[in-house]
Amino acid sequence: MPTADAFDLLVIGGGINGCGIAADAAGRGLRVLLAERDDLASGTSSASSKLVHGGLRYLEHYDFQLVRDSLIEREVLLAIAPHIVWPLRFVLPHGPGSRPAWLIRAGLLLYDLLARRRVIPRSRSIDLGTDPAGRPLREGLSRGFAYWDCWVDDARLVVLNARAAADRGAEILTRTPVVGIEPDGHFWRVRIAGPDGERAVLARTLVNAAGPWVNRVASLVAAPRITSHPPLRLVKGSHIVVPRVAGADDAYLLQNPDGRIVFALPFEGRFTLIGTTDVAFTGDPAMVAIDAAEEAYLLDVASRWFRQPITAGDIVWRYAGVRPLYDDASADPSAVTRDYRLELSAGGTTPPLLTIMGGKITTYRRLAEEAMDRLAPHLARCGPAWTAGAPLPGGDIPGADFKAFLARLLAAYPGIAPDRVERLARRHGSLITTVLGDARTMADLGENLGGGLTAREVAYFRDHEWARTAEDVLWRRTKVGLHLAPDARERTARAIERILAA
Repeated sequence: MPTADAFDLLVIGGGINGCGIAADAAGRGLRVLLAERDDLASGTSSASSKLVHGGLRYLEHYDFQLVRDSLIEREVLLAIAPHIVWPLRFVLPHGPGSRPAWLIRAGLLLYDLLARRRVIPRSRSIDLGTDPAGRPLREGLSRGFAYWDCWVDDARLVVLNARAAADRGAEILTRTPVVGIEPDGHFWRVRIAGPDGERAVLARTLVNAAGPWVNRVASLVAAPRITSHPPLRLVKGSHIVVPRVAGADDAYLLQNPDGRIVFALPFEGRFTLIGTTDVAFTGDPAMVAIDAAEEAYLLDVASRWFRQPITAGDIVWRYAGVRPLYDDASADPSAVTRDYRLELSAGGTTPPLLTIMGGKITTYRRLAEEAMDRLAPHLARCGPAWTAGAPLPGGDIPGADFKAFLARLLAAYPGIAPDRVERLARRHGSLITTVLGDARTMADLGENLGGGLTAREVAYFRDHEWARTAEDVLWRRTKVGLHLAPDARERTARAIERILAA
């Protein structure tokens, strides 16, 4: 029989899909629990290329619906999270080995027309000899193209969705792996192992949004009717970060002779982010790392296009993630669909179980909405869809005009350094007033921990964003770790741990 620990929906996985579904469900009036075995966004969702985009290269695979859906979502996310999502110009230089110029121009025209644009400019041809974007490129390149997509702080997008869920009543549990799942009448009985010990909860419906671990979670389900594992294809994507390529203030889409493309993106003010690879993966997703061949591949592509040679000695950070794609039997990992697949097991004596495969950051909100629409018939009091017009926490910025919003903040906080105000505004949007509280001067922010991080902000991450370790703060709630030398990073980590433990 139901107890006080009975939920309408239990979501397993604290990545972008899991947190998006939890937020959508909580906003529909459901009692929701989300269980994540590690930190929020600790897997694939913080190891992306940090883009909200239509996926220009998907046109070559005739994924027109995916591109259109993604372009529509691009405008939605710009409106509901303007502090962590913003437009970015992409430059596509044309040179030997590139796709034909007429084909690129036709593809960009189709990209412009597939969905209505409210904010994003149209694509165009550019002269790399006169456009500033040509300066960092190697000599001899004269023709190029420019189009627009969007940047996103991927890990913060996940955390803000978890915050949106919690604000609407959801219970968010991190460092809480699921260790057992079995049907119990009309409910799932789920055993979870948190820091305070094991606990059993009941849920009317269950969502497996464990990303690369979706099959591991499926193996925990003790139900005769649910025996097969989801058809998942694991593909590794790796990135490197180097000091900013001189003059590369735009994003670049670099074509490789093997037909793949690599992004070179402005990152954290002082750096260039280069990625990604597509490599079949069979190991433990928790142990994923870039290998020497991938690193050499990315360096080779970048050095082929940029005037300034890039070597392994330039790399200041490396990261890799495992994409849990739906296995469409494609022989080429790059051609495996990036669209999502939802598989619902329901009926008979087993409660509903929804398994999430594939997807990408850009379409997470649409995925969550569709997931809840699929589950709604099995839930007695599930409200209607609502997320398309609702700002994420901190995103209620008038007119989604971040520049005007920042100008007002700078005037309101003259005693705090402008660069500090801007960083806080980018991370927290309108919630900056909650972060700052009564602070009016730099001294009010507490101890300066390095890299622009202060004691007051770390306490906010602890109290409002489930940060429990220094790594949570240095690499997911922020990217401060990138801005610190190794010895300074260790000192900052120790200071963060003291604040988190207070």
